[in-house]
Amino acid sequence: MGHALHRGDDRCATKEDNVLSTTTQAASAAHPGASLSPDITADSDTQLARVLSSLSDDKAEEIVQVDLRGKTAIGDHMVICSGRSSRQVTAIAEKLVERLKQELGVASRIEGKETGDWVLIDTGDIIVHVFRPEVREFYQLEKMWLPADKQPTAN
Repeated sequence: MGHALHRGDDRCATKEDNVLSTTTQAASAAHPGASLSPDITADSDTQLARVLSSLSDDKAEEIVQVDLRGKTAIGDHMVICSGRSSRQVTAIAEKLVERLKQELGVASRIEGKETGDWVLIDTGDIIVHVFRPEVREFYQLEKMWLPADKQPTAN
């Protein structure tokens, strides 16, 4: 019985491989610049540069970058910024996710967009937090991740 089950698994894997291969080929033809393979996506430094320019383009405020390499496995970089209102926070996050997908082929997970108080975007290599100022002040993520000598100062 185990042998028959194993043979069935092989056939199933072959079907899945064929479907994935066909899907990948179709997606590549439809979006020549985009990549579905995690090995080909933009490196974290390229992603970081695009994240920072997108946030700047959309008038995000108090942008803070935290290098996570060697500190944690959750990502290479964290970026924390603020929008002036819930509407701006949501717009900043949506535009960032759209730009990363279109320009670098990077798919992102996004949470918190519905309320617009704190939106988290996770690209795998970069974690971006977009806050309303009051919410950012309450959680103070910078204090958890930045060394004491790199803490932002009040303006």
